Amino acid sequence: MSDPTTTAPKRPTAEETVVRNLIDRHARDRADEVFALFEDGTRWTFSELKTQVVAAAAFLAGQGVLQDDIVAVWMPSGPDALRTMLAINYLGAVCAPLGLASRGGFLEHILNNSEARLMVVDSRLMERLTEVQARFLRKLVVARTGSDPAPAPNGFEIVEQASDTGAPIALPPLARPIQPWDHQFVLYTSGTTGPSKGVLSSYMQRHAHAFSARHISAADRRLIHAPLSHTGGIGNIYGMLARGGSIALVESFKTDRFWSDVRRFGITTTSLLGVTLSYLLQQPESAQDRSHPLKTVQIAPVDESAAAFAKRFGVDVFGVYNMTEISAPFHGEPNPGVRGLCGRPRPGVEARVVDENDLPLEDGQVGELVIRSAEPWTLMNGYLRDPKATAEVWRNGWFHTGDAFRRTAQGDFIFADRLKDAVRRRGENISSFEVESEIARHPQVREVAVVAARSELSEDEVLAVVSPVAGGSVAPEALIEFLRPRLPYFMIPRYIRVMQALPRTATQKIVKHQLRAEGVTADTWDREKAGVVVKRDRL
Repeated sequence: MSDPTTTAPKRPTAEETVVRNLIDRHARDRADEVFALFEDGTRWTFSELKTQVVAAAAFLAGQGVLQDDIVAVWMPSGPDALRTMLAINYLGAVCAPLGLASRGGFLEHILNNSEARLMVVDSRLMERLTEVQARFLRKLVVARTGSDPAPAPNGFEIVEQASDTGAPIALPPLARPIQPWDHQFVLYTSGTTGPSKGVLSSYMQRHAHAFSARHISAADRRLIHAPLSHTGGIGNIYGMLARGGSIALVESFKTDRFWSDVRRFGITTTSLLGVTLSYLLQQPESAQDRSHPLKTVQIAPVDESAAAFAKRFGVDVFGVYNMTEISAPFHGEPNPGVRGLCGRPRPGVEARVVDENDLPLEDGQVGELVIRSAEPWTLMNGYLRDPKATAEVWRNGWFHTGDAFRRTAQGDFIFADRLKDAVRRRGENISSFEVESEIARHPQVREVAVVAARSELSEDEVLAVVSPVAGGSVAPEALIEFLRPRLPYFMIPRYIRVMQALPRTATQKIVKHQLRAEGVTADTWDREKAGVVVKRDRL
């Protein structure tokens, strides 16, 4: 189907990939150039970045963090989170960021799978730790925010995070040089037949992802508004550090502030989801629509709004396809006019569309996208403590994406649909398994299936189909209230359909494809139409 059309790019060195080396080099060669700007007006030059990171690294080393340790970070985007995450890498340790919406069983699984013994946590989140049994976590380094922080849960050693950068600090020596193939992050991504999985991501993988975007250079300033637990958050921060560019870091995307942020920070590039693109296009047209420094936008997924956005705001829009496990395998041309168009494999990447037996399909036929790289370490290093899941996606020498694609006769790859049992809602991958597990705990629920329902905006909404226990009943509003403390806000279903029995095969498997095809039926309850609000978690 597809072979590398050109030779793989030159293999990057440790000097070009490892965070410690990048920070040291930029602080030496470009000390007074700005690297990071923040919402409160603070800005860090490369020299100040090193001062902040080294101080935080010394503090963490004093708390017992060693090279190769996994350290959890649970903080909102901002200076504290940035210095902490880079400090972990500066020590040669592995950063495991958690999404702010994490709670309940979802949070417990991540903490126990990571086996992190130390977590840096915003004080306002600590109360949620009373909901979980963290078997390995022993110490909390607490970033105090606000005047009335949550009480500390029992059973943990509590240490206040140091904020004074003070005089130059001598760090303990590394046990060995940090290598490009060492783990930089554990990034948790949606499971399908099981809980969320921890993707082991190396410096090489993150570097390959960073340099997959040909339209971005060291002259660019990137707006980062994705959660830091996503590749679009901390991954893109690393990307600009590797390129020698700069960033502006805001806590989250806000429609009414996007263009003012672009103008005041001097933003030249950013990433947007299809749904956020739609939000911006729905704003009233203005004479200022083209009065801004933004030049390029990456969008996922590509839909009809891309061309309209490019035309209205005078920017080049690039489609991007990526997963936490891979590193943006395609290069696309600006302003694609075809829905789902992702482009052609970038140098050093092979891509195929295959059938259920991994045999290549002819151009135009829809099958599963599989990829591999000519360069080692540029895809994930596996799933943390889950060799079975790793083996399932790495079959016959190819990484299986679980996404349906077709290839054109010209060699372009076009996204068609998802094959795996997952839901994607507003940029968040949602494990149907995890949502089902929490719904099944409700005393009135006998069985449950969670599937994707098409959203009127972009991507999916969560549809839960439930059947009640014998003689019982399931009230949708009561089920939503039951789920509020148990699931991140974005996982709570919008739609609930109650059936006396779920359709099953002869072998008693629930026929999810039938439920997915039926979608939102006349008897399906809609949370939004019912006026039941599930608010986004904000600190």
